[in-house]
Amino acid sequence: MDAAARMQTINGVAAVVRSQLMQRVMAVAERVAQHDAVVLIVGETGTGKELVARAIHEHSPRRDKPFVDVNCAALPEHLVESELFGYEKGAFSGADSTKQGLFELADQGTILLDEIGELDLKVQAKLLRVLDGATFYRLGGSRKVEPRMRVLAATNRELQKEVEAGRFRSDLYHRLTQLQIQVPPLRDRTDDIPALAEYFLQKHCPSARFNDDALEAMCQYSWPGNVRELKNVIFKVTLNARADKQSFGARDLPASICRTSAIALDATEFEGNLEEMERRMILQALERAGGNQGKAAQQLGISTRTLRRKMERYQNEQGLEVDGASGNKRAKQQRYFRVTIELPITIRDTDEAGEPLLAKTVNVSSGGVAIKSPVDLNHGSTFELNFTLPGSSAPMEMRAKLAWTSPGNLAGLSFTDLHPALERELHDWLMAQAAAENLEKDGK
Repeated sequence: MDAAARMQTINGVAAVVRSQLMQRVMAVAERVAQHDAVVLIVGETGTGKELVARAIHEHSPRRDKPFVDVNCAALPEHLVESELFGYEKGAFSGADSTKQGLFELADQGTILLDEIGELDLKVQAKLLRVLDGATFYRLGGSRKVEPRMRVLAATNRELQKEVEAGRFRSDLYHRLTQLQIQVPPLRDRTDDIPALAEYFLQKHCPSARFNDDALEAMCQYSWPGNVRELKNVIFKVTLNARADKQSFGARDLPASICRTSAIALDATEFEGNLEEMERRMILQALERAGGNQGKAAQQLGISTRTLRRKMERYQNEQGLEVDGASGNKRAKQQRYFRVTIELPITIRDTDEAGEPLLAKTVNVSSGGVAIKSPVDLNHGSTFELNFTLPGSSAPMEMRAKLAWTSPGNLAGLSFTDLHPALERELHDWLMAQAAAENLEKDGK
């Protein structure tokens, strides 16, 4: 069964029910839909609380009546009461006509009070009376209004803490929590991620698909913005893609998403040898930072002092070279991280207009490339590089800074902006070259 077949439509909106967690949530929604009790739907921002509310409405006897969605956080504070309960003509300055409130508009149907934790205490007191079945007056009115609607509420706040802080009424809290549905975050239902990703992709690129490395990277990412973040990411990915693009890989995703996957792959590769994994991550961070210890420490989330201490230990164990000009200690390039190879490479100085330069690589490493350039390159400039590794169908694209020059128009370019997916691809290629070289030497 493909991803799309694992979805159900709720009021024209696709809901993924592939994971067991979401299947249980939707099953609870269907059960509570048969009763008119107030339901509180809780969960992080972007998890799909409104979708669950719509599911409750669609499975209820009120499905043919209005569904009114109110974002309490979006209502201006001075207008919340008039928007919810309505007002009579002349009730205040600017009230040129009578207006029905949102509760009246939801008569016989369902109203969702999203972000209910944002309501003012005064409005909370009036809402409590409505939930208890009491009638109310429009602002400036003298006639009681008695709408018959089902009330659902949603929040991403911990209302118990809001009660303790005095920002939410305890009686309203207990009234709302008689029936409660918890919508799990996307990181806890990773089975939904591929189905959601393919669904959003097909909305913009119907014939395209995600490669396995892209789906793996998305499943590794924590998605703090949940489904809403996933939807926005895929929209941006398709917006920047060619119209004829048929497949999307990890390199097409934002670097922040793939970085988690790269770390996870490193952890898997060195499972059972944490010291080696730590050493590798430090050396790679130093290469990405061009030997700058401060930047490398920031990438790793550790202090510069901690980084220096670990480097001193590696120096004693394996040997590091010292850059006499800057005093920075840098890891010796291991043989399998630098491969001598001649490849066509295009170079464009981002500070200058004009066509890219065509050059040849001398060697390729995990931290940069050495090239033979037809012209002198400008120090301090940022260069856009484009070259294709043997056996790869797509070019490597990254940014680099000029690290060194030598006679014969030789120059070294240090990568400054390397996408984690490209970093992993380059690393795997270098390791494969090293393995092949070792096999060749062993055979002699």
